This record gives sequence, C-alpha cells and structure tokens, in this order.
Amino acid sequence: MAALAFEELFDPKFMESLHWLRLVAGRVPMGGRFAEQRSKAMGHGIEFRDFRPYTPGDDRRLGRVFLRLFEEMEDLPVYLMPDLSASAYTPEATGPPGGETPLAPRAHGGLRAAMALATIALGQHDSVGVFPFSNDVKVAIRPQSGAGRTMTFAKVLSGLGPETSGPAATTDLVNSLRKFEGMRLRNGLLVIISDFFDPAGIEAMTKALGRTRHKLLLLQLVRKGDRDPDPVRMSGDLRLVDSETGDAQNLSITAELLNRYRSAYDHFETGLTDFATRRQCGLLQLDVDQPIVDQLATLFEGGRYEV
Repeated sequence: MAALAFEELFDPKFMESLHWLRLVAGRVPMGGRFAEQRSKAMGHGIEFRDFRPYTPGDDRRLGRVFLRLFEEMEDLPVYLMPDLSASAYTPEATGPPGGETPLAPRAHGGLRAAMALATIALGQHDSVGVFPFSNDVKVAIRPQSGAGRTMTFAKVLSGLGPETSGPAATTDLVNSLRKFEGMRLRNGLLVIISDFFDPAGIEAMTKALGRTRHKLLLLQLVRKGDRDPDPVRMSGDLRLVDSETGDAQNLSITAELLNRYRSAYDHFETGLTDFATRRQCGLLQLDVDQPIVDQLATLFEGGRYEV
C-alpha cells in the first residue's frame, strides 16, 4: 500500500481548519526554548507569578525589598508516535464486489491526525518530533520548532509507509515504548496514534504505557466494523490471514463465535479506557472514515487542549 500523498496532508482547507486550536500546558519542564507555555522555572518572563524576599546577590539597584518573579515561557515538547505496522496499511476493500478500491484508511487517518497536531504545536513555537513505530520505534524527525517547518513535516509524514522488504512490520508498542523512553528526551506530551491492537495483550500494553514519564494523549484509530464485523463479508466458512504475521486460520463464522469476538473486543476497550481514567490522560477514538479535524476538535474545548 502506498504512502499518503503529500497533497492529502498539505491541503489548504485542512491546514486552515487548524488555526483556531491550541495546546496549552499547565506547566512545562525547564530547559526548553522561549515559546508560549508556562515553565516551572522562575525568571524574567512576561507573566507575573509571585513575590520573594531580597537575598544576597540580587541587584540592589532595583530599589525594593521584594523582587517580582515571572514565569518563563518555554516550549512544550510534543512527541508524535504514529503506528506504521503492516495492519495499518492493509488494503481494505470498499464498494461493490468487482469494483472495489483498496484503501488503508487507518494509516492515512493516523498520519493526518499527526499532521494536524504537528501544525498546531509548530504554530505556537512548541518543539515537535515524529517517532513512528511498529515492532520498533524510529526517529523520523528530531524535535524542532517553528511554523516555517510545517511543510517539512508534511513531506516527511507523507513519505512514511510500511516496510517494503523483509518480514511484515508487526505491532509491538511495549518494545517501542521501552526504546523511546531510552532516548531520555525532555518531558513533554507523548501522542500515540494507533489502533492499539498489540499481540502482547491489553494488560502488557497498558503496563508499558504506565511506565512512561511523559504526559500521554492516546488517539485510537477505529472503524465501525472493528467490534461488529460486516455480516455479509464475515459469514460462512472463511480462511482468515493475519496481515502482519501471515498466519492463517480456517473458521466457520457462527453467532457464538461472533459473541466471543465481541466479548474479547469489549475487554480490550475497557482495559484501554480504564487505563486512561487511572492515568488521567486523554483518550480519543478517531473514526478514520470520518473527517479527522472535526473529531480532534472535540479535544479542544473552547479552542484549547490543556495538558
């Protein structure tokens, strides 16, 4: 399956729809660049925060016993982890039999979501990095800032795609998160964009998510048929092939089998939702068959998403 066309990411209407959305951090870690976010550092920024008494070493020419402290305005590091596993790029047929067009809406929807968040963050001078993952995590764009870099992000994101040689790229979020944490990047907002269908299971995956020191935003890529498969296509005797491992299974689709499948899917959904509640992190289901920005906008109450 081909990568997402550049024109799909850098569409003027798509970009214009993002201008009124902002990421807002309650506090950001020290050591960043001057930007629009509040830092834990105290300095000579633009927003008054508190007073403190004079201490030896302060400039006495200020002529006052108490010095005003200001919050330094620094950038919020935003790390985007789009899922590039083979299943995200598996062509999904649409339309009537014989006239079907192969699509990979899950991967394409995820990359458009990544582009949207990158554009928002770059527009407010935050630093943004892109770390695509499948069975491992890679560095596509090292953290950088500046609205002028938006086109660079669009070019890089549109060039991402599945592995074209060797075995298919499987989903291994547990290993990818361990490698990402090992990079020792400055604490920030980690946005994971995936269907979260990891063979390790929901318990292992949420345990790995719980170990990250970054703030989390989980964008779950979904389709209407994920829980309730199309009864026309999923009926009778079928040979189902795992799009990542190639393993095949002959199955007779019965009502009992579908009920067991739905029960397993509900367990997965409950595990992900319960984790997000415990961790107090954002979790948004993105229907990849619907406009992405309209759904992302539900995160931004009043035009802003507070980290």
